[in-house]
Amino acid sequence: GLAISGPNSRKLLSRICRDDVSAETLKFRDTRETFIGGVPAILNRISFSGELGYEIYVAPQFQLKLFEEIEANGKDLGLKLYGSRALMSLRLEKNWGVWTMDFRPDFTAVESGLDTFINWDKSFIGKESTLSEKKQGPKKKLVTMTIDTEDIDVTNDEAILKDKKCVGYITSGGYAHHVKKSMALGYVPIELSKHNTTLDIEINGKLYLANVTDRPLYDANGGKMKN
Repeated sequence: GLAISGPNSRKLLSRICRDDVSAETLKFRDTRETFIGGVPAILNRISFSGELGYEIYVAPQFQLKLFEEIEANGKDLGLKLYGSRALMSLRLEKNWGVWTMDFRPDFTAVESGLDTFINWDKSFIGKESTLSEKKQGPKKKLVTMTIDTEDIDVTNDEAILKDKKCVGYITSGGYAHHVKKSMALGYVPIELSKHNTTLDIEINGKLYLANVTDRPLYDANGGKMKN
């Protein structure tokens, strides 16, 4: 599949999609089967960039045709290619975790915040224990942090410390270009997960001050994605 993101993505999509893609018709997180660029596709209005965006899924034999149609119709809109490295930076500013890094079997749904998406009306393996943890509250929680550094960023697995004691470790991070800050995600004890809690992160043997933030630093209310 391919993704298109940015303020002109709806205008571009409207040129090549068979159906109406206006904000009123295709709402945030809507999914539909349609034709895009003349090929059958599954369209999902969602974006990992934090901007207005769409993900388009097609069969392998239609990938090139779809790409060519997007490229041709986006030239006058300032279309540029971007990849996973850019997305990994952009998502930090939105406090979004990543599968296999921030979200993985080491952590529970309640600890990671993914319990928000659980349908509690149906049965599933682990429901009883998950409900119990949700009721009692998790012992640790995934948090986003800004790091006081200008010349180095985390990768992952760096130690998180409080009062010189290791209390967790970094699961992912990097440089957030919109807000011009070094950022990271990691799991810490619940009592250290509150907004503006100060911590230390060890990077290459040196400690750097970090601050927990409980709200996205970029477009905090999600208006760019949802409007």
